[in-house]
Amino acid sequence: MDLFDDLPEPTQPGGPVTAARPRAGTEEEEDEKEEEEEEERRAKRKREDAESEADKKEEQGEIKKVCKEGLPVLKGYVAARRGERDEMQDAHVLLPDMSSCLSLPGQSSRVSYFAVFDGHAGARASRFAAEHLHHNLANKFPSNSENVDKLIKKCLLDTFRQTDDDFLKKASSQKPAWKDGSTATCVLVVDDMVYVANLGDSRAVLCRMEAAADGQRRSVTLALSKEHNPTMYEERMRIQRAGGTVRDGRVLGVLEVSRSIGDGQYKRCGVISSPDLRRCQLTANDRFIILACDGLFKVFSADEAVKFVLNIVQEGSGERRAGLTEEEVQFEAACQQLASEAVRRGCADNVTVILVSIGFRAKSSSSSSSQHTQFD
Repeated sequence: MDLFDDLPEPTQPGGPVTAARPRAGTEEEEDEKEEEEEEERRAKRKREDAESEADKKEEQGEIKKVCKEGLPVLKGYVAARRGERDEMQDAHVLLPDMSSCLSLPGQSSRVSYFAVFDGHAGARASRFAAEHLHHNLANKFPSNSENVDKLIKKCLLDTFRQTDDDFLKKASSQKPAWKDGSTATCVLVVDDMVYVANLGDSRAVLCRMEAAADGQRRSVTLALSKEHNPTMYEERMRIQRAGGTVRDGRVLGVLEVSRSIGDGQYKRCGVISSPDLRRCQLTANDRFIILACDGLFKVFSADEAVKFVLNIVQEGSGERRAGLTEEEVQFEAACQQLASEAVRRGCADNVTVILVSIGFRAKSSSSSSSQHTQFD
């Protein structure tokens, strides 16, 4: 559609036009001009009707596609290992269904939330974020069905900013002031749309199955987050503009991440709490999401971690447990073994892994809701 179709027709400037003696042929020209304008208006209406019909067909096609695949069923599994650290500074939250806490926009029916927080210089920032960030998110979550993506983006940015401000206020009021900080990687799923907000070097990756040339289905690893460290050009430039320095790959030679919650002593040096935001629509080809702190990815590449989980799930070697389906047993085993293997490979850091399995059900089906929050 023409960008200017909605603009009003031009009018004569300077107010009403007074009658004047017509020149020869003026009335005929006016009649021809009116006929041309009427013809243009009819053609415009036809174009608009055709475009409107095409939009309706496209919308119906999208609705049919969603109805065919249904809504994703998400189940979360978690494994945490202290490693060689004296203290467990990671925290995590699993809320497979937090819809009852929200006023959902439009036709949305379910919201899920999963998050990993990797603390440093103490566990207080990570625990604070795990306790408060999703509550701030619920309070700011949009109820307007228009421009949902834009509103959710603003909601996430405001939520991270408020959580950081609240922690810094609490930290500065202590004697002595807390110096804790934390990364944050949060996966928010609204029906079949995944929104990922990330600060620091924890990561989220998606396993998607795709058909190969030989007809077999193979896994593809999709990055859902972006790491923030001071060696990255844009991060380093922001830190230097704020008066900070980067030495040995760290802010002021100390802090290993360039974005975080907390770390009040580094906020004046360009360390910020604005997350990187990404969006991805789930499909029936998606198997699971791995959400983990850098302890895992120090000894696993993202693709290795995905293949490790996939092998265990496909082998079905987990022990049967009462109350769990065979698939649930397999995903639980894969999550636990992935974290244990990271420690076995020599990771001395805390290791926290959230594994989110993805299945699809018809929209009319009901699903049970559960939640799990862990801070140790």
